[in-house]
Amino acid sequence: MYDYFPYDYPLFRPPSEARSQIFQITLGCSQNHCTFCGMYKSKSFKVRPIEDIRAEIARIPDGHRPYVKRVFLADGDALVYPQAGLVEILESLSTAFTNLTRVGIYASPNSLTTKSVEELTELRRRKLRILYFGLESGDDATLAKVKKGFTSEEMLTLCRKAQQAEMKLSVTAILGLAGAERSLEHARATADWVTQLSPQYFSLLTMFARHNDDFLHSITPLTRGEIVREAYEIVRHLNPQRTILRSNHVSNFLNLAGSYPKDRERLIAQVEAALAQVEQHPEWAGQVPDYQEDLF
Repeated sequence: MYDYFPYDYPLFRPPSEARSQIFQITLGCSQNHCTFCGMYKSKSFKVRPIEDIRAEIARIPDGHRPYVKRVFLADGDALVYPQAGLVEILESLSTAFTNLTRVGIYASPNSLTTKSVEELTELRRRKLRILYFGLESGDDATLAKVKKGFTSEEMLTLCRKAQQAEMKLSVTAILGLAGAERSLEHARATADWVTQLSPQYFSLLTMFARHNDDFLHSITPLTRGEIVREAYEIVRHLNPQRTILRSNHVSNFLNLAGSYPKDRERLIAQVEAALAQVEQHPEWAGQVPDYQEDLF
């Protein structure tokens, strides 16, 4: 990412967009009421004028433009941008960056309600190829507690709409989100949801502190050992087709990587081995992870 114009911080992107040129076409998140999430609490949601986006695209130096192969559109659920404006932005990107291969974007369930299959197909034809979708949990009780605003079935229907448009989906869920109270239900329901959808990518994060103290105080946080057991329940019940699993976020201490269905048994064995290590180190396993982010 190159800073050829000022960003409105905090600015977030998926790990896979590390080399992408980022444009903030919205600020904040239109669905900014999830109690577990502290990403955009310092911002009020805003759709930026298309003239501002055009001006920022124009500021990318001619010498750098051939190197821009991927673009990421921020902030939190930029897919909510009005369709005509989003089409115009994508056309401007293709004109400015002749080697552009892919545009990515965060998509909330709320933003997916604003787009039809036909509109999503139109966006894909203009190189918007991957949606990053925060499922968080497949367990409805957990979703209600975190005020996600949608049920698991509603989110499944919305994501299937994106699949009908032949868009790639990268889905995330959060280990420890349900606390000790519903850990088992959270793990198994999440695995079942992902199995039904079979997105191209499925990533696990681990619950951590970032301006969400009230939520963390409302659950019984999982210890490291309990998080490994929750991960085991997920991989043991997970059986999607053509899905790549990753747990390489900075919050994770158990790193997993594999493709389903090919690597399913290896991943289960890997987490079983981690459980064996947990039993040998009860002091470490009994501690709650202390990773947190304070800057934003």
